[in-house]
Amino acid sequence: MKMRRRFLAVACIAIGLPFAMPIANVGAYEYQQQAYGQPYSDFSGRPRAMAPPRELVGYYGRQAPGTIIISTQERRLYYILPGNQAIRYGIGVGRPGFEWGGTRYVAMKKEWPSWTPPKQMLRRRPDLPRFMPGGLQNPLGARAMYLGGTLYRIHGSNEPESIGQAVSSGCIRMTNEDVMDLYERVRVGTRVVVER
Repeated sequence: MKMRRRFLAVACIAIGLPFAMPIANVGAYEYQQQAYGQPYSDFSGRPRAMAPPRELVGYYGRQAPGTIIISTQERRLYYILPGNQAIRYGIGVGRPGFEWGGTRYVAMKKEWPSWTPPKQMLRRRPDLPRFMPGGLQNPLGARAMYLGGTLYRIHGSNEPESIGQAVSSGCIRMTNEDVMDLYERVRVGTRVVVER
């Protein structure tokens, strides 16, 4: 198995593709699992969905440290670190018809952001509130990083079960725990590469 991973890493480097290999777990979700790896139940007795764990992985691609790479196919976000490493987070992505790709940058950051649904969303969902203050019930969650030249954000979520799913209107969702971790690492101006 080690030889196979080593071969795959060398092959990816040779043709310029990113290659991620788990190194160590750098965090966990408090709701993810209890003893014996079973998901926590909510008070109704129903099990909660398990979000993918945050991990430190090997990275052998071309992007510089400090870059965010969003793989919509994998439903993972990579924050590139020095020394051929990255932090890999689970994410929720745009549902069919709302996928997008390209290179953007973090234009603004906000803690516990308020939410004003854009006009395009209100046309599709006239039932939505016109404004929602920041807080635990806000769909943008604990932190938001606004992507320049778009209506999209990388943001937290009050629906952790949506992580790993394609359900948003184009925004990138993370658990509140993960978005707070990423928020502390990211600066305004950070390059964001969205791969479809």
